[in-house]
Amino acid sequence: MPRPLFALACLLALLATALPALAGETRTVTDAAGRSVTVPAAPKRLVCLGPGCLRLIAYLQATDRVVGIERFETARRTGRPYNLAHPELLALPVIGPGGPQSIDKEPDLEALLAVAPEVIFASAMEPGTAQRLSDKLGIPVVVVSYGAFGRYDPKVFDTLTMMGTILGREARAKEVAEFMQSAEADVRARAAKGLATPGYVRPSVYVGGTGMRGSHGLTSTDNPYPPLDWLGADNVAAKLVKDGHGFLDKEQLLSLRPEILFLDASGLYAMADELSGQPDFAQSLPAVAAGRVYVLYPFTSYLTNLETIVADAYAAGKILYPEVFADIDPAAKADAIYAFMVGRPVYADMAKDFGPLGRTFPITGNTP
Repeated sequence: MPRPLFALACLLALLATALPALAGETRTVTDAAGRSVTVPAAPKRLVCLGPGCLRLIAYLQATDRVVGIERFETARRTGRPYNLAHPELLALPVIGPGGPQSIDKEPDLEALLAVAPEVIFASAMEPGTAQRLSDKLGIPVVVVSYGAFGRYDPKVFDTLTMMGTILGREARAKEVAEFMQSAEADVRARAAKGLATPGYVRPSVYVGGTGMRGSHGLTSTDNPYPPLDWLGADNVAAKLVKDGHGFLDKEQLLSLRPEILFLDASGLYAMADELSGQPDFAQSLPAVAAGRVYVLYPFTSYLTNLETIVADAYAAGKILYPEVFADIDPAAKADAIYAFMVGRPVYADMAKDFGPLGRTFPITGNTP
């Protein structure tokens, strides 16, 4: 865009955001970066920048206010229920590339101004970057956060509360937090009952293929891994990975001797090749020898898909404690979770990509 036209576009954007302020229709919030940001009292046009930001809008049932999206949202949809639930978003104008390479960077300023948002929500953006972008465009930029990177961190509910205040979705933000807290409490209570069952012996478990800035193979793992943590499982990765994500070598994995192996479906193809292509290694794992290898859905895809953590926890619970989770149908439960959290039961779409949730994964001659 020629400089005079860009300056005119900036002026128009300034006027669009300034008029509500002149009428006194604004509110001031403290964003996730600790910045004091003045925003329109009832914004009807918004955009999201950065990983996971658009997901939070879906949780708040405010996707009808989104006026532009990042290209990354349209190009890679696998494992992201919010995107599967809202295909209408794919028809919106593209405002920048998005994706990991665009973290803490400016979007396409010309494209962003063309959709005239009243507020910009941005995740994984440093305070200085957010302020410079806001000053340049004359549009408030609100930083949002999921808390600790790649985790289930209840701090995300503080962000949802703040966003709910801006969007007039306070009640919905509270509903989402209460849903997650209730689900976690239910899973933990069931697991405690299962662990207390006379004669129950807690098996050792391991989850491989966990995502971290991309998909990986069997030796990629996490401790804690929220679904297993909620279930009180004996996650043997804790012996080697103290806090967060880690990569083991095959000898370390063999030394852990997990009795149950969960495969995070984000790395399913790589793990299929590893296990079927190295039969001696595979059969040396007690879980493989016993046929106790199961598939869970990836919950780390463009940051944390909270709803999939819940779906995975119930599916894994049925495997670890079949008696106390006997009333749970993983497919039906996942659909109910997805319907509540993102607005549509998208289990069929997830199963199309990854197969049934909690399925037994064959090792010899398998295909994902």
